[in-house]
Amino acid sequence: MRALRGRLFHLKGSSFRDPKPEWYDDGLLVINDEGLIESLGEAHLMVPDLPDHCQVVDHRPYWILPGFVDVHTHFVQLDIIASHGESLLNWLERYTFPAEERFISPEVSAETARYFLNEMLSHGVTTASVYGSVHQTSCEALFSEAEYLGMRLLAGKALMNRNAPEALIQHDRQGRDLEATQSLIERWHGRKRLSYSLTPRFAPTSTDEQMRWVGGMFQASLAGGVSSGPLFLQSHLAENLDECRWVASLYPDSRSYCQVYETFQQLGPGAIYGHCIHLNDTDRALMASRGASIAFCPSSNLFLGSGLFDLDAAVSAGIKVGLGTDLGAGTSMSMFKTMLNAYQVCKLRGQTLSPEGAFFLATLGGAEALGLDQLIGNFQVGKEADLQVLNPVAIPLIERRFQKTTTRSEELFALLALGDERCLVATYVLGDRGVTGHTH
Repeated sequence: MRALRGRLFHLKGSSFRDPKPEWYDDGLLVINDEGLIESLGEAHLMVPDLPDHCQVVDHRPYWILPGFVDVHTHFVQLDIIASHGESLLNWLERYTFPAEERFISPEVSAETARYFLNEMLSHGVTTASVYGSVHQTSCEALFSEAEYLGMRLLAGKALMNRNAPEALIQHDRQGRDLEATQSLIERWHGRKRLSYSLTPRFAPTSTDEQMRWVGGMFQASLAGGVSSGPLFLQSHLAENLDECRWVASLYPDSRSYCQVYETFQQLGPGAIYGHCIHLNDTDRALMASRGASIAFCPSSNLFLGSGLFDLDAAVSAGIKVGLGTDLGAGTSMSMFKTMLNAYQVCKLRGQTLSPEGAFFLATLGGAEALGLDQLIGNFQVGKEADLQVLNPVAIPLIERRFQKTTTRSEELFALLALGDERCLVATYVLGDRGVTGHTH
């Protein structure tokens, strides 16, 4: 048993509009030997009653927050981050596809997975939904490293069998693509803290046959057809206007881009779609009725000039929304920068995103979008103790700004706007201190 002492902050609400922040300026978080949260509260009330065998780790005056949840990112695009921007379809051809061809190599896959996941932890991210390449080797390496680190991870190998370079669709022509997906599901789905996501990259790169297989497998898993539990599904939707026009030309009989996924039975609980910028109210109502979620990826949307996501419309429709860094069109692995970009997108849309609301999207909201909020996202008793310890004043500018703040909310916004990985003291995964950050 272990207890962490410090300034506790988490959210207990049901929406970014009503995040219900809870603070303990001198708090105690008790973690049992299974890595689950046993209790929390004011330290001076709890410390006298701790059992003798409970180790108290004193992080005062630092902040203790839930780990961040990144609901949309591509580890196989790590090495094209900060490449000069293009529009989406040009970006794929010029940078993404060539980079992903390298992941046929087990050595490239293993080295990149190791760097990527450790970098996530060094940014306070403890759970993520991650895209692999089309190669089975990419996901084998990613799952293996995540298991070693004890992280909660959703991932899947990308499925593409048309409108992509020959090197990235050859597997399906050899009859191995869907077989490889099935093999990964059997090996990794439900193993410790790992889950498998069916991963059609997006509608234009999968044939109708492949899309039907994905939808059938997804729906069968929701009906109990997979012994280790329902599968997840991740894809892209309505990110860019050229992309939307392309989909319309490929599916002229479909009412909309979103309707394509509905036709192939790919909307449902556990399905999370990246971007969803160019949707109408009918599409949002459809997604909400099926229980599909949205990954809001403001950094990459701004970088590629794809458009401004309508957060208010999505949440008003009843859709769960989380934040995604969307590496490598996203220009940072930092959820601080992603939250700031989300705030900026909302401002450009004439909408309001409070600092508490932004942290909600990055923690509990992300957990809800992935359907994992019974396990992670805040410090509710019984949840897994994934958390980060932050020293906001490790950055002198934040320390200076704090001297002028008068409320917790002002401090939180200053941290959101000015913070980065230099603030990280430690990341805990299932109650174990796994990463020591840039401050001590």
